[in-house]
Amino acid sequence: MSYKLNKKLVDLVPYDPITGSYDIRLDANESCFNLSDELKDKICRSISGADFNRYPDCLALRPIKAFSELYGIPAEFVSAGNGSDELISIITSCFFESGDTLVNVSCDFSMYGFYAQLYELNVRTYQKEADLSIDPDKLISFCQENNARGLVFSNPCNPSSVGLCRDDVRKIITSLPDTLVILDEAYMDFWDQSILSEVGKYDNLIILKTCSKAIGLAAVRFGFAVANKTITTALRAAKSPYNNDSVAQLIVSDILTEKEYLTKCRDIIVANTAKLYADILSLNERYSCFETVYKPCTNFVFIKTEKFEEIYRFLLGESIAIRKFAGYIRITAGTEAENKAVIAALEKYFTK
Repeated sequence: MSYKLNKKLVDLVPYDPITGSYDIRLDANESCFNLSDELKDKICRSISGADFNRYPDCLALRPIKAFSELYGIPAEFVSAGNGSDELISIITSCFFESGDTLVNVSCDFSMYGFYAQLYELNVRTYQKEADLSIDPDKLISFCQENNARGLVFSNPCNPSSVGLCRDDVRKIITSLPDTLVILDEAYMDFWDQSILSEVGKYDNLIILKTCSKAIGLAAVRFGFAVANKTITTALRAAKSPYNNDSVAQLIVSDILTEKEYLTKCRDIIVANTAKLYADILSLNERYSCFETVYKPCTNFVFIKTEKFEEIYRFLLGESIAIRKFAGYIRITAGTEAENKAVIAALEKYFTK
């Protein structure tokens, strides 16, 4: 009798990002800024002093200190992970038990439901309003009706680019005292409705932050979870002891101390996103080509269109990669030149 995979693994398909070489990559919501030569030299000097024969700091205290100083929160509230994905995996596997109910929302980041199902949680999905917004009262009722042990959602949302104001987020957290709320603020650096500074007030809140978006370190795979001391102690105990390698810790520590640089990059990305959004609206006024263009509070623009597949394929032919979903496309804001190129390509498509 031969070995067989169990039911939860047998139908799993590996994550399949866009592959190939394209002149313009606007598909993964990455920062359009690579590090300057000066910052790369700073990193090289730091790495040259690393003890490669030693295990890394198991708690990543140096990057945690840099993160806490950048965002003005106590370091004792912060845990480090190998990207937010690892932190989501740890939280769903360790803070819940098999059969517990975790509520996610539709549409939102797909990995929330993926990890929850992998760890045999009962996933219930709240359907957003027609405009892709969340009605906080309806979400609260949905969690209560389903006896939710956990609630996870991104704010601002990936992929919709729609945000929920901080008063509504506070209402959700305080109305569900027995529910662990996992709030992913990966894109909050581009908006002004964060509740990160309030995290110590709540017994039932974990906020996720990433270095892959505004910070511009997608290649390094580094994320942070912020929560009260009780949750942080448990999370630090539950994670793998050496989950962040020494090189990544040095890189993140060096870049997070560059506050002026990070602020400048963020401001340019916000401005570029606003310009991309305005140009897409202008395109839509001339050609009536999209059903809805959602106003972003992120670094990307989300568009509802029946021609999502055709537009996606056309842009690939122009050596421009964007992201497609069933009925939608998502375009990350790039540099000024990249944004002009994607608008020109869309214009070409609608006039061909």
